[in-house]
Amino acid sequence: MEAFSFSGKHVLITGAGSGIGRLMALGAARRGASHIVLWDLNLAGIKAVAEEISALGVKASTHKVDVSQRASVIAAASAVSEEIGHLDVLVNNAGIVSGKSFLELEEKDITSTFGVNTLALFWTIQAFLPGMLERDSGRLVSIASAAGIAGSTKLTDYSGSKFAAVGVMEALRAELREAASSVSALTVYPFYINTGMFDGVKSSSPLLRIQNQDVATAKILDAIESPRRELFLPGMVYSVRIFRLLPAAAFDWIADAFGINKAMKNFRGRKK
Repeated sequence: MEAFSFSGKHVLITGAGSGIGRLMALGAARRGASHIVLWDLNLAGIKAVAEEISALGVKASTHKVDVSQRASVIAAASAVSEEIGHLDVLVNNAGIVSGKSFLELEEKDITSTFGVNTLALFWTIQAFLPGMLERDSGRLVSIASAAGIAGSTKLTDYSGSKFAAVGVMEALRAELREAASSVSALTVYPFYINTGMFDGVKSSSPLLRIQNQDVATAKILDAIESPRRELFLPGMVYSVRIFRLLPAAAFDWIADAFGINKAMKNFRGRKK
């Protein structure tokens, strides 16, 4: 795979009304994207981001979309196709977290988490991948999580949904390789980022610091414009795969030693 470029590209970002979704949208605009499509349930939020993008001299459009619902995605995808013709970059960034222990989880917590964090990948990619395959060009990006390769307390639904998202992207990469397609896929595994989504979370390990949102966004955008298939934030997250070779008891001990199971103790989450 060759390096990619945002220059002149049509980019769609889900969950673009705040956090790294907003920062990625602005970053893509600064890197030369010609049109940024913003999806979010928070219409006021994405309209404000669209104004910021327009101030940079780049076209932006907004759509209120519930990415967990296939019908909502199909309707919005159709509108996008009519508006800009085709899509070059799809960034599945929308995500939610309940921060509850296993027995505290209600049915709505579980279904909502998997709907936004996992099922949305199917609905959005199925909507835009056919056009990318036809043009033999495009970049599919999933903002997964370090929780998609290592489970943690108070993250059973979130971690489960991210493990699934990682599997979806890995299998999709295999299908694209088998088809000898130039369409590429990137999976991002960030540790906690200080966007507000995980407000109250703390890290006791100097090797796994809470990630700065501006630095993390820049690294994600760099990775999108590279041939990379995976990005770990920070790089230490990659070591989890190595630790997985150890017996479960040893792996659990390492996870506890790094304080991973205590990180969510004071979780508050983003204010409504």
